[in-house]
Amino acid sequence: MKKNSLAVVLLILGELAGGIQAQTTSAPQTQDPLPNSETRPRTIASPVVVKRPGAENVSPASPLGTTVGTKPETRPLVAGPAATERHAEPSPAAALLMSPPQIQARIAEAERLLKSRPAQTALSSPAIDMVTLALLDRRTSRIHLATLYKESFLTKGSELLVPSSLGTPLTIRILRANGVNTAVAVFDNQGHSFVPLVVEFPIEKRGSFREMAYYTSAHPALLSPDLTRAGRSYVHRMLDLAVKRLREKGNFIAPQIVDVAERLCLVEHVDHDRFRNENRAALFDEIYSLFALNEPDTYRYSVSTAGAGGMVQMIPWAYNLVRQRHPGVGLTPDFVVGMRNHANALQAMLLYMQDTWNDLAANEDVQYALSARQASQIELLAAGYNSNAARLPLYLRRGGSAWRTLIPRETQMYLQIYKAVESLVPQTPHANPPVARARPRSARPNSFVS
Repeated sequence: MKKNSLAVVLLILGELAGGIQAQTTSAPQTQDPLPNSETRPRTIASPVVVKRPGAENVSPASPLGTTVGTKPETRPLVAGPAATERHAEPSPAAALLMSPPQIQARIAEAERLLKSRPAQTALSSPAIDMVTLALLDRRTSRIHLATLYKESFLTKGSELLVPSSLGTPLTIRILRANGVNTAVAVFDNQGHSFVPLVVEFPIEKRGSFREMAYYTSAHPALLSPDLTRAGRSYVHRMLDLAVKRLREKGNFIAPQIVDVAERLCLVEHVDHDRFRNENRAALFDEIYSLFALNEPDTYRYSVSTAGAGGMVQMIPWAYNLVRQRHPGVGLTPDFVVGMRNHANALQAMLLYMQDTWNDLAANEDVQYALSARQASQIELLAAGYNSNAARLPLYLRRGGSAWRTLIPRETQMYLQIYKAVESLVPQTPHANPPVARARPRSARPNSFVS
């Protein structure tokens, strides 16, 4: 009797367990997709299509994108709290940062992808009214391309819905419009952000195509202390190369001037409004990151309203003056080409600063201001590079210790930025280059006495 009762109980428990298992297997799966799979969300709201002047209406399927009047509403694939956890964007702290070599490899891959695809043309030359972004999806490690009108790309605050080359609807928001260095935020309908690797940007002049630029902006997902250090190292290394080349041609640059020049390579590219309103250390790191991301092309297309160009932001008048004073250096005759070449531009910068200091140091008003500690060599070099150095002795004579109030307002801000850079950015001083001297008879072969 006990054996029969036990058998009945076991039979009942087995049937109950089978029913529970059947219910469990029929429930919706909530596991994450495979790392290399792509999940397309279903868009509920349709984007608003805005007609571009001089063009036909652009449909949502067009590669040129559409202006979004309202943000698309998305519905999660799995209902309930599990869906929120599944599609939550990882925090920046939790995201795996790429090393500078890894970033450079993905940038090179993106450029190859951009250059290998069929380009949209206008008659015989590339179209000048469109730009294309190469975007990295960190979840799948795939690169998407998204094309939009240059006019929209250069309009701060604009927001576009653009289908990518891989069929993913992307929202592109213009955070800061600044030519090839325009800052954007890109995300899909689930809120996952994409990393802008490269922008393909047609450079034109008076409506005619000149060249195609490929540039990387300092997107937050790319930034890291390693990238900042890589940018500082690049600038330091290029200055050392410029000093070496000048020395080989008989032109000695004082190490103190090289130190100031290294900081000016950063100061020249600090936006004054951002300096007033944003975290200054983060702003400086961003600029150094641009040097690491773009290296020889950094600020290649940067031209000020005064015509100053490139990395060192020298004006044509100053560049031509240096070429006249130092014909033996062999600086590139063409100003634009010379400013785009970092090695050439830094040589011109160092020669100009050394000449400026030689002229200032011989002036009695400058000598008195230095001895009375009314001014420092660093301030005068920085102020002289930003404005007319020939007027500094007059400011010192008329203003005394208050000479800084007489210099142009822009130069006053320039000195404030320099001071902030000096206090926030670590720098390795440039030392005097080793000089070979006559070898004493007691010295060993191949050795020098320093």
